[in-house]
Amino acid sequence: MPSPLDLDQLKTFVAIAETGSFTRAADLVHKTQSAVSMQMRRLEERVGKALFARDGRASKPTEDGERLLAYARRMMRLNDETLAAFDEAELTGRVRLGTPDDYADRFLPEILARFARSNPRAEVTVVCAPTPLLVQSMAAGELDVAIITHVREKGSAEVIRREPLLWVGSQRHAVHEIDPIPLALGRPTCDWRRAALDGLERSGRRHHLLYVSWNSTAVGAAVLAGLAVSVLPESALRTGMRVLGEHEGFPKLPPVDIGLLRGRGKNPVAEALAGHIVSSLDNLSPGFGRAE
Repeated sequence: MPSPLDLDQLKTFVAIAETGSFTRAADLVHKTQSAVSMQMRRLEERVGKALFARDGRASKPTEDGERLLAYARRMMRLNDETLAAFDEAELTGRVRLGTPDDYADRFLPEILARFARSNPRAEVTVVCAPTPLLVQSMAAGELDVAIITHVREKGSAEVIRREPLLWVGSQRHAVHEIDPIPLALGRPTCDWRRAALDGLERSGRRHHLLYVSWNSTAVGAAVLAGLAVSVLPESALRTGMRVLGEHEGFPKLPPVDIGLLRGRGKNPVAEALAGHIVSSLDNLSPGFGRAE
């Protein structure tokens, strides 16, 4: 019978993959760089594959490393959940959670229900705001945990879910056939808006902005009323929305990476909530209205 993988080695492996650096990972796991290098040599010997390749100054997972990374994260989460299940010390205190309202309706019911069952005496304060404001609030120490739309250029976050970004219209209307296409999108700093407009420009499809809002409910209302076309991640689809594809003249869009930001302080309640967020998003099914 093969010997089991070492969880400490896997923890170090995940830290390197997420930071892109053996040196930064060593700081995170409180080991010397030589100890981290030794752990990775032993892990590579154990799985029989090279796990990292150099990309300039950064260390990036190889294809085999990416495969192991998915398993390693699941094993670490299961380890944390197992220990938490046998921890008789009930958590109390307050945690401040930030999320864009795009994700709130879809993600929060599952996350909060799981967290409340495990920590009935903990208080959760939820703040809904666009990703740029959530990143600022995390940096200012005003939030403990934040779910964000991850864009690498805006800083590092733990990517916990990837979804397709989809063109959507109303099932009851043919607004997508109007020329130029009326659009309902976020403000100029919104990455989904930029992706949508860039895609239409490249494809030569005529369009004009009809509604602009940071509020996903307002954008969704314009779509459901048959007034405009928009773009949403799969999890944000609502009943009554129709997914529009390339056969209808809409270009393929880049995927959405949903990330998790954690505060710097040691807050056990925040860490417990972060664990529930990761587990909940990992187990969520696709959103409503997606045609298979």
